[in-house]
Parts: sequence; structure tokens; C-alpha cells
Amino acid sequence: MRPEELKSILGAGLLSFPVTDFDSAGEFEPKGYRKRLEWLMPYGATALFAAGGTGELFSLAPDEYPTVIRTAVETCKGQVPIIAGVGFGTRQAIAYAREAEKAGAAGLLVLPHYLVEADSEGISRHVAAICAAVKIGVIVYNRNVCRLGPDALEKLAAVCPNLIGFKDGIGDLELMVSVRRRMGNRFAYLGGLPTAEFFASPYKAMGVPVYSSAVFNFVPKMAMDFYRAVTDADVATVNHLLDTFFMPYAAIRNKRAGYAVSIVKAGADLVGRSAGPVRTPLVDCNAEERAALKVLIDKLGPQ
Repeated sequence: MRPEELKSILGAGLLSFPVTDFDSAGEFEPKGYRKRLEWLMPYGATALFAAGGTGELFSLAPDEYPTVIRTAVETCKGQVPIIAGVGFGTRQAIAYAREAEKAGAAGLLVLPHYLVEADSEGISRHVAAICAAVKIGVIVYNRNVCRLGPDALEKLAAVCPNLIGFKDGIGDLELMVSVRRRMGNRFAYLGGLPTAEFFASPYKAMGVPVYSSAVFNFVPKMAMDFYRAVTDADVATVNHLLDTFFMPYAAIRNKRAGYAVSIVKAGADLVGRSAGPVRTPLVDCNAEERAALKVLIDKLGPQ
């Protein structure tokens, strides 16, 4: 897929990060992963991110990564584009980027680099090196230690024609508006704050109509209903779902660091689509938290 084609696809619609399936011993389970993607595809997500943050990229071994991406691409081929997560230091990110391109991924999402803080120049060089290593489209994810502003992004866009997207997971509204106003239609813009539904309406007002939904993993119908309500400015439906599902959901998610992933895997298990446990350093939700989540899911009705 050409970068401009991917950019066009990302201009509208709901995105999601499928969880990665592990068996009881914590090993990648491709059969379950394929079934998960086959279940999710018909619900209408515009693109799916394989080995993203919710997909536990940070816990995958280098020899597992190509298998995860290849499984996703082969399962979704001709139906839903797969965008592969890449991360860690520059050399490892480039290695993953090339593996993803070889496997047939439509594009890349550059997750924040590993651990060390770096200034804008260093981060820009990191992103530019990844872009130069492949021909497919690249999306940069502003989050945590990766923070690029309009000046840096403008320079990157000038030298990286395949840098086609900007995803925000920081929530600095002044920064987001500055990027959107400076870069105009040069990028596709994606909302990427944890539990993005909380921010979907205000981000749409800023010119960022697309976001990635984690809850699509286990309540895909509701996730799509919420997206359509935001798109249609159906404030009553948006507020109802925020009050009855997302706010109590966030109360569970906020109990422990890392639960943004753990609660999604718990939800998948509760709807009969188990993806196995999370890998350490994350921990799984406890029985009490799972019971509270089940109540929220059951209230939504069949998915």
C-alpha cells in the first residue's frame, strides 16, 4: 500500500489495537490471534494495529515479532490494513520496521523509544531513520518520552515523504492545535490517549476525527456505536455511554499502572474471547475487578 493511500484510509473511521494472544505458559498463540482478528474484522474498523501498545509490543521477543505481524497481515489481507507497531532504540525499531514491511504491513506506528529521555533533535533523527529504512507509510506517536512539536514535525515532513500520520497520546491541547494548524493536510491525525473515547468529541472539534479504541477488543459493537455517535454529534448517546460504561470502566483501569492493557485482556476473556494473561511487568486484573467489569459488559447487551 502506498503511503498516500494509507493516509487517505486513516482520514476517517475507527481504529483499534488487538490484544496479542498468549497461551497459559505465556507463549504467542497464533491460532487464537487469527480467530480474534477474524471476529473483529467485520465490525468495521478502518485499520488495526498489530503489536501495538495494547498488543504488548514491549513484551514481545525479537523472534516473536515477525510472526505476530505476519499472522495479522495474512489473516486480514484484502479486508483491513495492518499497521505494525515499532519501538525501542533506533536500530531495533529499524529492524522491526523492515520485518513489518517484508511481512506486508500497510504502515508503521512509531511508539515511544525506550526509557531514555531525548530532545527533539534526537527524536527527529530516530523517526527519520525509521522512515528512511522503509517505503511504507509511517505514523509517529507523541506519547511519554516522545514529544515532537510543529517545528520538528515540519522539518521531518520535508525530508520524510512517507511520514503520513501524527498520533497524540500526550493530551496537551495547545500542542495538538499548534501541530494541526501548522501541518494542515500534510498528515492524518489520530487521537491516542488511553481510553480515547473520553477525548473523542473535543479532539474532533480540533480537527482530529479519528481515534483508536481499546474496548473494541471486547465490546466492538458498542465501540462502533460510540464512534458513530461522536461523528454524528449525537451528544445524548455519547454522554449516556460515558456515564454508564466509560467512567466506571476508567475507575477500574486506574486502580493500577498498566491496567490500560490488563483490563482489555480481562474484557476479552469475559466475553469468551480469551487472549491469555498479560506478560510481566504487567499484572492481570483480580477477581473483584473482573466482576465489576462483567457488570458493565452485561449491561451493554449482546455484542
